[in-house]
Amino acid sequence: MDESFVNAKAILTTLHNNGYEAYFVGGSVRDYLLNRSIGDIDIATSALPKQIIDLFPKTIDVGAVHGTVIVLHEGEQFEVTTFRTEEGYEDYRRPSHVEFVTSLHEDLKRRDFTMNAIAMTINGDIIDPFDGRKAIEKKVIQTVGNPTERFREDALRMMRAVRFLSQLSFLLCEKTQSAIMENAYLLNKISVERITIEFEKLLSGPSCQAAFPILIETKLYQYIPGLENEIKGLENFPTYKWNQLQDRAEYWTLVCYLLSKEDIKSFLRQWKLPNKVVEQVVQNIACIQNVIQSGWNNRLLYDCGANCVQQVERILCVLGFKQEISPYEEYEKLPIKHRSDLDISGEDLLNWFNQKPGKWVSDLYNKVEDGILENEVENNKGKIKEWLLSCNQK
Repeated sequence: MDESFVNAKAILTTLHNNGYEAYFVGGSVRDYLLNRSIGDIDIATSALPKQIIDLFPKTIDVGAVHGTVIVLHEGEQFEVTTFRTEEGYEDYRRPSHVEFVTSLHEDLKRRDFTMNAIAMTINGDIIDPFDGRKAIEKKVIQTVGNPTERFREDALRMMRAVRFLSQLSFLLCEKTQSAIMENAYLLNKISVERITIEFEKLLSGPSCQAAFPILIETKLYQYIPGLENEIKGLENFPTYKWNQLQDRAEYWTLVCYLLSKEDIKSFLRQWKLPNKVVEQVVQNIACIQNVIQSGWNNRLLYDCGANCVQQVERILCVLGFKQEISPYEEYEKLPIKHRSDLDISGEDLLNWFNQKPGKWVSDLYNKVEDGILENEVENNKGKIKEWLLSCNQK
């Protein structure tokens, strides 16, 4: 068994010693069978939420009414959930009724895909009532039971299916894909925030180029923010190697660029993205347009800053623009990188020119920056003063 499960074994042991069943479940078991890096480790148990809370000294009640308690153990958090069944999905997302049960089989039966409906004992034995292991071996994504029922219970599962295709390099089984096509409209019932999370995971997956055509074939794109009329742009997405990008702002920059979005802020705000990401994308797009039009220069490198230069360098590479010299390496050679690097202050300028504060101070700052960046003057207070005064007399 993977070392990632070692700390969590203590939780299973405590539950077992007190007469309860407990198993590792979900994504951690799937990723263990795939030899992938294991993230969050979830545990399913026959113990009720109150019993879980009473058994462990450090817990967080994040949803005991629905059976979930976070147990803190040796600096790690583990989600421990009581076996349960769900019914009455009135909003196509959350069950209106949860019933705690004592059957692991019933608990696994409520899950989305067979590859996620596998449990593992403390000793590493696999419990797989829905042939999830076979689906993993065949690299197929298929629902537990009737796909239409699963998607009508939780419409976000349709986005999750395509996201898993991107992340795991799996294929959708025929019945699952057909059911997504029939029920794609239900994605309208899902919050934008949830769709955004799944879409970003899709963009960052190693097989995202294979996921885009599925978004189109299943018609899911018609119910994703800002993409409903973008079929031509989306058809072009698989042309590019998205996995060369690193930051979420880079992914969104490429999305906006390929869709030729003019009002970038309005488009990105449909996705409820943080202002910091929106502003970075706007800066990236402006920088890309400048580079394509006029190429890199010291002033552009300086104005963009290290983070933007690195992001744009990667994006331009994905777009196929040849860059014989690394812009970031050129940025590193700049004599100044921030206004705070200047060997002068606003007070110096006021004293030298004996004028009241005004826009002229900012204009002179820009002039000094340009002079230093173009090697016309050294970043030295005395030399800057001499240079400015001589420029002023011309």
